[in-house]
Amino acid sequence: MALLSLLRAFAALVVVGSVGVHAQPSPEVQRRISAAIKAAGNTSTIDYTEFVNPFIGTDNFGDVCPGASIPFGMVKFSTDMTGYAPAGYVTDNTQFIRGLSPLHDSGTGSSLGTYGNFEIMPLICPGGFDSCTPNLAGRERLRKNNTDDASPGYFSLTLNNSIQMEATSTRRAGLERFTFPKGSTPFFTLDLANDLPASFMGGNMTIDPDAGRITIGGFWGSSFGPGSFKYQAFACYDLLDNGAQKLDQFGVWTGDPNGIVARGLGETHLNLSVNLIGGVIESGALFSFANKPTQVTLRVGVSFVSEAQACANAESEVGTATFDDIVSRSKGLWNDRLSRIEIDVPHTPPNVTELLYSSLYRASLTPNNATDETQGDFAGTSAFYFDSLYCRWLVPPQFRTFYPLMTLHSPEIFAQIVDSYIDGYRKRGWMPECRANNLPGWTQGGSSGDVIVGHFAINYHNEAQALGIDLQELYAAQVADAEVNPPEWNIQGRQSNVYNHYGYVPYDALDTSSTGRTTREGSRTLEYAFEDFSIRQVALLLGKTEDEAKYANRSLNYRNVWDASLTSDGFKGFMQKRFPNGTFAVVNPIDCSPNDPHGDTRSCSLQSDNVNGFYESSSWEYSWFVPHDTAHLITLMGGNATFIKRLNHFFDAGYYGAGNEPELSHALQTPIGYHYANSPADSVDAVRSAVFSNFDITPAGLPGNDDQAAMATVLSWHLLGLYPVPGTSELLVLSPMTPKYTVHNPFLNTSTTVTVDGFDARSVNGTVPHGAAAYVQSVRVNGALQASRCHFDFYDTFRAGGEIVISVSANRSAVNSCGASVPQSLSTGGFATTR
Repeated sequence: MALLSLLRAFAALVVVGSVGVHAQPSPEVQRRISAAIKAAGNTSTIDYTEFVNPFIGTDNFGDVCPGASIPFGMVKFSTDMTGYAPAGYVTDNTQFIRGLSPLHDSGTGSSLGTYGNFEIMPLICPGGFDSCTPNLAGRERLRKNNTDDASPGYFSLTLNNSIQMEATSTRRAGLERFTFPKGSTPFFTLDLANDLPASFMGGNMTIDPDAGRITIGGFWGSSFGPGSFKYQAFACYDLLDNGAQKLDQFGVWTGDPNGIVARGLGETHLNLSVNLIGGVIESGALFSFANKPTQVTLRVGVSFVSEAQACANAESEVGTATFDDIVSRSKGLWNDRLSRIEIDVPHTPPNVTELLYSSLYRASLTPNNATDETQGDFAGTSAFYFDSLYCRWLVPPQFRTFYPLMTLHSPEIFAQIVDSYIDGYRKRGWMPECRANNLPGWTQGGSSGDVIVGHFAINYHNEAQALGIDLQELYAAQVADAEVNPPEWNIQGRQSNVYNHYGYVPYDALDTSSTGRTTREGSRTLEYAFEDFSIRQVALLLGKTEDEAKYANRSLNYRNVWDASLTSDGFKGFMQKRFPNGTFAVVNPIDCSPNDPHGDTRSCSLQSDNVNGFYESSSWEYSWFVPHDTAHLITLMGGNATFIKRLNHFFDAGYYGAGNEPELSHALQTPIGYHYANSPADSVDAVRSAVFSNFDITPAGLPGNDDQAAMATVLSWHLLGLYPVPGTSELLVLSPMTPKYTVHNPFLNTSTTVTVDGFDARSVNGTVPHGAAAYVQSVRVNGALQASRCHFDFYDTFRAGGEIVISVSANRSAVNSCGASVPQSLSTGGFATTR
C-alpha cells in the first residue's frame, strides 16, 4: 500500500505540468482544459464546463460514464464496450466497441454493467444489406487511438474505420450524429435485445419506413437485484433529420454469438419472447440511407412508460433543434450547476481547479431524474421520481458528503430527491435503499434514506413546506424504517425486529417473521445505530420528546458490538459480531482488510459464506464508524493519545483501501477523526496525504469505483477545506486548497465567500513542506472571531451568507488544537438542540 501511495502521488505531481500519456482519450482534451484554466484570469465571463474532464475515472475501475448528459439526466449517451465496462465506456484501447446507446449509470460497480439498451452501430457494407454483419461478433470494432472526446453535454468516439460517433442530450432524449468516410453508404444496426448485462426478457420493434421511425419496447432484468425482477424500457428513433435524410434499404435481423445471422430485407417487425433455454437471441433493425450522405443525424427519445411517450419526449425536448443547439443548451444547464461554487481560478493550482470542477460535474450526473417515467408501484405518481439510487446507505460518503454538498447550494434539487424517498414509503412502506432500473436492489447496509431525509429536515425545515416536503410525513417514513420489519429485508428496510430486541443485529439468531441474508451483523448494527441518530435529530426538531430519548438511546447501540477484550497489533477493543446470548463471535480484525493474507479467497460481500460480520470491510475499518459519538469512541479506545496513535497506525499499516465503498469511507474520511482528538493539524496532513495519494486528473485518477460520485463529493469537500457531519448542521473546518471561493444558493438568495488568509500554494501537496502555511490559526464569520477553529454551523455561515475568513499558519504546533471546543458528540452533550 505504501508503494502504491507513492506511485499515485508521483502521478499526481507529474500530471500537473504535462499531458497524460494514456491511449485514450484524445490529448486535445487535456490541452483544452489546461488552456481554459490558464485563460480564466483574462476573461470576465467564465465557462465552467471548460474545466471539466469527463474522462477522470474511466480507467482503474472508476466506472465513470463520460457520455453526454444534462445534470441528473435520465439519459447518458455513450459507447458500450466489451470486457469490464459497467458504465459502457472504458479507456482500455484493446476493448471493442459494441455500439452507442442512451441509457447508462455512472460510478457503479458491476461485472456485467447496467443498461446499455438500444445500442446502435454504424456499418459500412460494400455488398449492401445482405453483406452487413449486424450481430455483436460481426460488428464490434476497435477505435482510433487518441480520438475520444467529451465535455459536459457532448461525447465523441471515432472507430478504426474512420466513422465518427457523436452524441448530445436532453433529460430523456438526444441526438446522435455519425460522420462516414466520403463515398460510403451509411448502414446502421439498431438492437432490440442486446444490453450490457444480457438481461433481455422479451420485446418488440417496429420500423415505419414512411415516417422514418423505429420504435422499441421490451423487458430487461435488474442489474443489481433479484433475477426474477424485470423492468420495461422504450425507445423511439427518428431517422430522417426533419426531412434532410432519406431511407434506402431497411429490414430486421436475428442472430447468435456463434455467428448465425438471418436478415429480412423489407421486414418491419420483431416480436420476441425471452429465450427460456438460456442466452439472448440477438435481434434488431438494419437500415441504410440513400445518396451516400457523409453525415447522418438521428433523434432519440427514451421512456420507461411507453413507446408513444419515448417519441413524445424526443419531440418535446429536441424537436427540430440542431445538434449544436442541444450541445449549447446542455452546456448552459451545466454552467448553472457548476457556477454555484466559484473559485479563484487564476490563483488556484491548475490540477485543483480541474479536480474540483470535474468532481462537481460527476456529483450532478446522478441520481437520474426519471420524473414522469414511472412504472410498477410508482406508475402515475405525482411525486418526483429519481432512479439509480444505488445503495446510498452502502457508502458512507454518499450520505456523509453527497447530500450535504447539495445542501450548500441546491436545496430545490435535494427536496425533489427527498420527495422521491418519501414516495417510496408511500408506495411500498419503506424508503428505497438500492433502487436501480426502476426496481428494488439488494440491501447492503441499513436504511440510510433515514440519514438523507434527516439531513434535509435539519438544514431546511424552515423552507420544507415551500420546497414541497411535509416534515411529519418525512418523520413517519423514518419511523417506518426503524420499527416496521419488512417480510423480506434483502431489498428494503431493516431487520428491525431482532435489532430492536437485542440492541444489536445478532449472529445466528432465530428470526421467525422475516427473510434476509443473515450476514454483516457488525456493520449493519453500526449503520442502524447511526440511522437511529438521524431519526433522533428529526424527533428533536419536531418536539417529540419520548421519541427523541428512544432513538438517542438506540443510536448508542454501537457500544453493544464493541469487544473491549480483543487485541490486534497492540491495540485493544474492536467492533465484532455477537451471538444472541451476548458472547462475541470473534473474527480477526484484519479479515477482509487490504492486509488480509486470505483476501483473495475470503468472502467479504453479499455472499452467504461471508462470516466476517462486516460488508466489504474489516473490523479494523468499521471500528471507526461512530460519526455521531466519536468522543465516546475515543474513550473506548483509551483516550486522545491512544486514539491518535491508533489512527496513525491505521494509515501507516495500510488497513484502509480507498478503492471500495467502506474502504473509501475510512481512507478518505477517517482523517478528520483527529479533529475529535483535539489535533486538527493532523487532520490537515492526513487529508492532503489521502487526496494526493488517491486522486489525479488522468483517466486512472480515482482509486477505484466512483460509487455514484461518493468519491467526487468527498474530494470536493476536502478541496474546499470543510467537512460535513451528516444528519446535523455542523461543518468541520479543514484547510482549503484554493485561496478563495464563493458558494451561491439561489433558493435562499445567499452567497458565502470563503477566503484563506495566508494561502500558500506550496501546501497543496501530499506532504506539506516545512514553512508552508496550511494549518488553521483562526476562523472569522462575518467579522466575528469563532471560539473554535475546528467547526462552525451551516446556519451561521452558508445559510446566512456573508464572509468566512480562514487564517492559516505554518506554525503547526502552535495551532494544533481546536480552541474552545472539539466537534460535537452525543454523549458529551452535543446536538442538544437543532437550529
